[in-house]
Amino acid sequence: MTDTIKINRGLKGVYFERSGVSDIDGRAGTLHYRGYSIHDLATHATFEEVAYLLIHGELPDAAQLAAHDAALKEARALPGAVHDIIRATAQGHPMDVLRTAVSALAALESDSRDASEEGFIRNGLRLTAQVPMIVAAHEAIRNGRKPVEPDATLGHAANWLWMLKGEKPSDDAARLADVDFILHAEHGSNASAFAARVTVGTEANLHGAIVTALATLAGPAHGGAAEDVMRMVEEIGSPENAAAYVNAKRAAKEAVTGFGHRVYRAEDPRARHMRDGVEALGREMGQPRWFGILQAVVEAMQPYARHGLNVNVDFWSGAIYQLHGIPMDLYVPIFAIGRVPGWVTQCVEQKRSNILIRPLTLYDGPAPRDWVPLAERG
Repeated sequence: MTDTIKINRGLKGVYFERSGVSDIDGRAGTLHYRGYSIHDLATHATFEEVAYLLIHGELPDAAQLAAHDAALKEARALPGAVHDIIRATAQGHPMDVLRTAVSALAALESDSRDASEEGFIRNGLRLTAQVPMIVAAHEAIRNGRKPVEPDATLGHAANWLWMLKGEKPSDDAARLADVDFILHAEHGSNASAFAARVTVGTEANLHGAIVTALATLAGPAHGGAAEDVMRMVEEIGSPENAAAYVNAKRAAKEAVTGFGHRVYRAEDPRARHMRDGVEALGREMGQPRWFGILQAVVEAMQPYARHGLNVNVDFWSGAIYQLHGIPMDLYVPIFAIGRVPGWVTQCVEQKRSNILIRPLTLYDGPAPRDWVPLAERG
């Protein structure tokens, strides 16, 4: 019987459920949220619109968007006890602090226990607003500063940059952060979204599922690509060194960070929007060096594109954060800020036709054997 069992390690190529959220065609290199091309969303939408689209299934009209935006802004305030927890854990890694703070919110906010679909949506909206507040508050507290108060005149992305840096971003910088969040908002059954669904499958509440997702995203094989790319850029040092770096990596049969994707065989459709943003932001801040190095790496990797080694979205994201002077250990928490609506949507979808997710493992250990008393072992 075991000869007929096919093991799909990592569940690669296995469909475990139907979904109406993301449509990813890895061979063609396309991505749609609820039927809308990622190119249209990245070009025309705001993050607030995309969050509404993901959670509710349709783009909002003007009145719906205004109410959604107002609810997000109202939810920005954190309980005082969360700031105390951040202070107590201030020297921890930002992902550990973020995960701990979200877990604390589950205990501090009584509504977190509402595991109905409506409760998931209410709590999901609140967490969408609170996660960037936690990240910004931790960055301030660990550097001996008082957390910056949110500004209700600013949108989601602009307010995040304001709270993080203590200065109002330019319209272009705020828009680029907005696009970054849109591009990371949802991506099918990735590891963190699947983990969140597994948690919901046990009939746990949304906060528990988001904590699970955060713990999964923290692993470098899932969320660490942007950080690794910037380490690579620092190692390369200048555009002139890029070709030699790539050649050495390929000769040693080592991966070049930021190329290739578990799903995409063509170029990641999100990448082009980040590329243009890095070039523009570098010019605005008088630091074109990062873009020059990254573009030189892309050119050196061009011969390998036919093997599916195309640039992915995280190749460019790290440079944006670097240009803002954001520490590298915040890159994954920034990924999480954008991904919260996607996680919430996956959890709501799981809730609607819930089933305990319990795959099988094929036993390949010892055959049945007799018990040996302790005195006779050895």
